[in-house]
Amino acid sequence: MARDSSALTMRIREITATRIHYGYRRVHVMLKREGWQDNVKRVYRLYREQGLSLRLKRPRRNRTARLRQPKSLVTAMNQIWSMDFVADALFDGRRLRMLTVVDNHTRECLAIEVGQSLKGENVAMTLNQIAATRGLPETIKSDNGSEFISKVMDRWAYERGVELDFSRPGRPTDNAKCESFNGRLRQECLNEHWFMSLDDAKQKIEAWRKEYNESRPHSALQWATPAEYAQMARDSVISGQTKTSEISTSDRD
Repeated sequence: MARDSSALTMRIREITATRIHYGYRRVHVMLKREGWQDNVKRVYRLYREQGLSLRLKRPRRNRTARLRQPKSLVTAMNQIWSMDFVADALFDGRRLRMLTVVDNHTRECLAIEVGQSLKGENVAMTLNQIAATRGLPETIKSDNGSEFISKVMDRWAYERGVELDFSRPGRPTDNAKCESFNGRLRQECLNEHWFMSLDDAKQKIEAWRKEYNESRPHSALQWATPAEYAQMARDSVISGQTKTSEISTSDRD
């Protein structure tokens, strides 16, 4: 006798109704977190039967293309942050800008500063707010936008010993992790909401940022959320420091 799939099917539909851009693998991870024991093949079959399959158009790549700039190897939190601007609009057409800041190792979104006019001073202020609780990065990657190459940012980085790494003009892949995050922000938040006012936009975008960090499984992090991966990174550092301390103590003895 076939197993009853009605409860599982209902839960799959509930997840995809609120997270419309989740594919079956991410849905399966969400189900496992909730205690469901069904394997990914069964979830995929039910997902397909409900007509939920995503059809994402992927750009065709030139097989001869090569990266002209080596990727920076990121091995720790606060080693490299990335930042960029995203543009959108309020319901009445007024301009809306967002500064996004991402940790390249943990994939956490550290901040999304929302405003109608953001300048170099706003960038420096946002970075100071992050650093107050998280510490400073070694390097920050960004494009060559006027806000990032301003004297304000140049002084901010010099006084704090932070390297500013600017991507080459017309090469968004130089800041690929932030570009990828911005695509998720637009797909899962900006395209899904009407923003009735600046305050409304701030509230909805901040709520999405928290969900992204704390609830959204990330395939590049072995399906952990960015917040979970960051905690594992912290625990690893603490464990390493403890072992070093124990070795030093034994040497003195």
